[in-house]
Amino acid sequence: MEISHGHLTVRPLSEEDATLLQKWLSDPKVLQYYGGRDAPYDLPMVYERILAKVGNPVWGCLVLWDSLPVGYLQTYRLTAKEISDYGYVQSSIVIYGMDQFLGETTMWNQGIGTTLVSVVSKWLLTQYGADYVVMDPRADNQRAIHVYEKCGFTKVRRLSSWEWHEGRHHDCWLMELPSRSHGGP
Repeated sequence: MEISHGHLTVRPLSEEDATLLQKWLSDPKVLQYYGGRDAPYDLPMVYERILAKVGNPVWGCLVLWDSLPVGYLQTYRLTAKEISDYGYVQSSIVIYGMDQFLGETTMWNQGIGTTLVSVVSKWLLTQYGADYVVMDPRADNQRAIHVYEKCGFTKVRRLSSWEWHEGRHHDCWLMELPSRSHGGP
């Protein structure tokens, strides 16, 4: 996956990005929302949990703004089991999931996340024929939920005790953006 749109560039991860990912994934401000402050990443974890999965089955990407690395995005086609786990009845539909974070916290609150989510989700709907693009933010992550709603995602169902984060289970929201054929934009 490689996308350029205005100031935004999304490109595939490479091994050279490992140190940058490790820096971001050991920042308590980032870990408050992604991974957990009790689980900072070291380089072996970056290789095992992120780089080893790139391309199989996850597209891991570096997010750049004005050519400067600012974040990480991963997207993946959901399996029939994952589709069922989310509560969808029809397993033949094509659903892509997205997870992302801005690792450069000085770039928060500047519209970059909104642009990223909007551009990539529309790209998945049009270029990969997704019926839906979904995300499952923690229910207490109001910043992320607000961004996703601005991009056209709606809350579909509350996922009880869905995510283990910082020593306990948290509820999440299943949020979806449907394709035009399923009532979307």
